[in-house]
Amino acid sequence: MAASLGELAGQLGLELKGDPDARVHGVASLQDAGPGELSFLANPRYKRFLSSTAATAVVLTAQDAEACAAHVLISSNPYASYARIVALLYPQAQRPTGVHPSAVVAEGAQLGSGVFVGAQAYVGPQVHLESDVYVGPGCVLDGDLRIGTGSSLVARVTVVGRVRIGKRALIHPGAVIGADGFGLAPDRDGWVKVPQVGGVSIGNDVEIGANTTIDRGAIGDTVLHDAVKLDNQIQIGHNVSIGAGTAIAAQVGISGSTVVGQGCLIAGKVGIAGHLQIADRVIILGNTSVTGSLEQAGTYASMLPAEEAGRWRRTVARLHQLDELNKRVRQLERTNTSADNS
Repeated sequence: MAASLGELAGQLGLELKGDPDARVHGVASLQDAGPGELSFLANPRYKRFLSSTAATAVVLTAQDAEACAAHVLISSNPYASYARIVALLYPQAQRPTGVHPSAVVAEGAQLGSGVFVGAQAYVGPQVHLESDVYVGPGCVLDGDLRIGTGSSLVARVTVVGRVRIGKRALIHPGAVIGADGFGLAPDRDGWVKVPQVGGVSIGNDVEIGANTTIDRGAIGDTVLHDAVKLDNQIQIGHNVSIGAGTAIAAQVGISGSTVVGQGCLIAGKVGIAGHLQIADRVIILGNTSVTGSLEQAGTYASMLPAEEAGRWRRTVARLHQLDELNKRVRQLERTNTSADNS
C-alpha cells in the first residue's frame, strides 16, 4: 500500500518537513533505502547514513532533521512512529473463518463468530474460543481453555491444562502454554513427581514468542498480566507472575514463584532464580544472573564482557586467588591493629 507523506503526518500527528505529495510504498534501512521507501533513525550509531540515504523520507527527532538529505517526519519517538507507519503500509490480510476439513473440533468445544481453525489443528471438548480467534495449522488446544476475542495462535502452538488467555493475544509458532511445571520432591528412593494442579492466566494484548514455554502453576496460577511481551525461547517457570507492560528478550529463564514487576525490561540470556521479587521498572542487562531479589527500580548487570582470550585467562586466574588474598589482607590488618595497640 502506498501513502503520501502528508497523509502519514496527518494520521500520526507528525511534523513534516518536505513535500506532502511525495509518496512511499515500503520501508528499508537508511543505507539500503531507495526512492519510494521510508526509513527511520532511532540509534545514533546510524546517524552517519542520514546525509547519503536515498530514502524518500526518514522518521527522526527534530535535532537530527538538519543532517538528513531526505524529506523528514519529525517524531519524539521515531521507532514507535515508524512501527505505526509500517502497519499502515503493510496492512494485514483479512483473516479467514471456518474450520479446515483436516482439523478436529471435538464435540462440546465452543467456537465464537469469525473463528478460524487451521489445517490439522485439534480443539478439545472443553475449549472455548471467543469471537475472531485464529487457530493456525497444527495447533493443539486440549484442556479447560478459554481464549479471548481477536487472539491469534500462529501455528503449532500447544495449550493444555487450565489456561485463560485474554483478548488480542499473539502467540507465535511452537509456543507451549500450560505444560507441567518442574516439580520434584526428593526422597530416599529418588524423585517424587509433584502434581501440577494450577493453571495459567494471561491478560490482554500479550505477545508470546516462538518456542517459548509457560508452565502451569503447582497450586495457583502462573500469571502474565496485560501487555507483557515475550521474545522467542523463553522459559517461564510455575507460579511466576509477570507485571503489566514488562518485555523480556530471548533465552531468559525465570524459575518458579518469582514475581516480576510492571514495566520491566529483561535483556537476553538473563537467568532469574526462584522465589524472588523484582520491583517495578527494573532493567536487567543481558547475561545477568539474578540470585537475589531486586527491590528498587534501576538497571542491574553482572557477567564480564568478552575480551582477548589470554587476558581473560589471567583474569580468571586472579579471581581464583581472591580467597587467599583476602586471608592475607585480614592477617595484615590484625597484625597492624596489634602493633597500634601495643
